[in-house]
Amino acid sequence: MPTRLRQYWQQLQESLWFVPGLLVLASFGLAYGLVGFDAHTSWHGEKQFPLLFASGADGARGMLSAIAGSMLTVAALAFSLTLATISQVSSQYSPRVLRNFMRDRVNQVVMGYFVGVFSYCLIVLGTIRGTDEVKFVPSTAVLAGLLLALGGVAALIFFIHHIAESLQTGTIVQHIFHETNNAINELFPDQFGEPIDDPEKAKAALDYADEQTGWRPVIARKTGYLQQINTDGLLSWATRHRVVLRIEKEMGAFIGEGSVLFSVRSGMERSEPEEADWPDDLMEYVSIGRHRNVEQDVAFGIQQLVDITLKALSPGINDTTTAIMAIDYLGAVGERLARREFPARLRSDGKHLRVLVRSTDFEDYIRLAFDLPRINAKGNHAVFRRLLRALALVYAATCSDDRKPILRQQAELLKTYANQTLATDYEKKNIQILYRKLVTLWA
Repeated sequence: MPTRLRQYWQQLQESLWFVPGLLVLASFGLAYGLVGFDAHTSWHGEKQFPLLFASGADGARGMLSAIAGSMLTVAALAFSLTLATISQVSSQYSPRVLRNFMRDRVNQVVMGYFVGVFSYCLIVLGTIRGTDEVKFVPSTAVLAGLLLALGGVAALIFFIHHIAESLQTGTIVQHIFHETNNAINELFPDQFGEPIDDPEKAKAALDYADEQTGWRPVIARKTGYLQQINTDGLLSWATRHRVVLRIEKEMGAFIGEGSVLFSVRSGMERSEPEEADWPDDLMEYVSIGRHRNVEQDVAFGIQQLVDITLKALSPGINDTTTAIMAIDYLGAVGERLARREFPARLRSDGKHLRVLVRSTDFEDYIRLAFDLPRINAKGNHAVFRRLLRALALVYAATCSDDRKPILRQQAELLKTYANQTLATDYEKKNIQILYRKLVTLWA
C-alpha cells in the first residue's frame, strides 16, 4: 500500500466516526433488503407466527419509535462514557495514550451499532402504511428491529464492562507493550535491502557516504512528526536511479517545513557524478503527521510507558504501584530489544551501496527507558528496587557483550542516586544488597 494511503487509512482507524459511519451504511442496506423482501415475497410471517409478527401498523410504528428513541439515547450515553474515559486517562496517565482509546475497535463498533440500529428503525418506520387503501407492514423488518434492540442491550452491558476494563492500569500498559513489541518485530529498517558484510567494501562505502560534498538535499514540504517510511520504495527508487540515499532523520523525529529529510548523491558504480532529475514524489515514500505513532517508532512506545511512570511518581498523584507496573513493562520491552540484532547502517541492493539509515541504537533506547524514571524516583525505595530488577531482566537477555557495559552503567547510576536520595540507612542497605547480588550474577 502506498505510504500516503497507509497514512489516510491509519487516520481513519484512529477516528471515532469511520466505523460508526460504515455501520450506518450497513443498516441502510439491511433495512432496504428486508423491506424489499417483505414487499416482494409471498411468505407471510404474521399468519404462521402471529405472536411474533401480528403487531399491525400502529403496533409496528410504536415499537420502532421506542427502539429508535432508546438507541439514540444509549448512543449518546456511549459517546459520553468514551469522552469521560478519554479525559480521565489523559489526566491520570498521559495524553500520549489517548490514541489507543480513539482507535479502540470495541468502542467504535458499539457506538456504530447503536447509531446503526437508530438509522435502521427510522428507515423501516417510513415504509409502514396503515390506511385502508394501502396497507403495508414489513413484518420481517420489524422483527429484525426488535432483535437488534435486544442485541443493543447486550452491547450496552459489554460496552460498560469494556470501559471499566480499559481504565485499569494493567490493561493500558499491556496494550502499549504489545504495540511496542509488534513494532520491534518490524523494527525499521530490518529486511531493508542487504547489509554490506565485506569489511573492505563496508569501509569504502562508509568513507564514500561520509564525504561532505556531492550531496543534494531533499526538503520536507510539511511540518510534523516522521511516522512511517516506505523502506522498500526508497530502496527501489535508489536502485532505479543508481544513487545513494541518506536518511537524515530518525523515526519519530519532528520535521520542520524546509528541513532536510533526505540527501542524495550519485552511486559508487558511476565513473563520474551525474546530475539527476530527482523526482518531487520522493516525499511520497514517507508519512509526516501531527503526532507520533508506534507502528515504526519503538521509542514512542517506550516514551508512553515512561510518561505513565513519571505521572505516577509526580507529587500530585504519588501512585507507586502504577509506576512499578509501568517499569516492569519497560523491562520487558528492554528484554525484547536486548535479544535483537540491530540492522547495519549501510544497506545495499546486493551489489552497491544504496541507502544509509539513521535509527536509534540500543544505548539510546535504554537511556530513554531508565534515565527519567531514575531521576523522578527520588527517595522512593520500591521504585529503585524495581528499576534494578528491570535492568537485571534486560541484562539476562542481552545477546551482545557490547551492550552489557551500558546496563552496568545504568545500575551504577541507580545505586549512586538511591544512596543520595533515600532517607534511611535501612533503605540504602537494601539497595546496596540488591545491587551487589546483581553484580555477582553479572560477573
